[in-house]
Amino acid sequence: MTSPSGLSAVDEVLDAAFEPLRGRPEVDRAAAVVSNLADYGVVWVLLAGLKARRRGAGRRRAVVALAAAGFSSMIVNRLVKQAVPRERPQDHLDAAVRAPTSSSFPSGHTLAAYCTAFVLAETDAGTAATVGFATAVAASRVHLRAHHPTDVLGGAVIGSLLGLGLRPVVDALAPGRTGRGR
Repeated sequence: MTSPSGLSAVDEVLDAAFEPLRGRPEVDRAAAVVSNLADYGVVWVLLAGLKARRRGAGRRRAVVALAAAGFSSMIVNRLVKQAVPRERPQDHLDAAVRAPTSSSFPSGHTLAAYCTAFVLAETDAGTAATVGFATAVAASRVHLRAHHPTDVLGGAVIGSLLGLGLRPVVDALAPGRTGRGR
């Protein structure tokens, strides 16, 4: 067997790092829970709802941020998936998650998670927390073998760039309680 080159080599090395954790029921369940929370943006809708519970600038910003991140990440994800047809990993982990049907690149869960993490957060601490969850989403997609590791890395980069680009737009459309730098 010859050693793979390029993306395949990166995927094999990164995927192998997850192998010791696969098959452990508690880790498999945790990965499924995180992946399912990110499915259709459920966790982001819940977080935006918490932020929007009081009237005022915070509510407006949460709604605008969620709408901007959700719509833009969906459009960008679809466009990239159409442009890059890539098969998903063959041996999906048997877990209680929705079976993916689209192209593997990029990971849409990861792209949307990073985009929303950067747009929805209003402070540096909030950004750290939401990006931490987005990272858990990315790891769950690799752990479950729903994506190759490079699909997840691509989704993280695209989603981060999209979210960072949208952040000033959202701040301009819904000025108010942003406390970045604190």
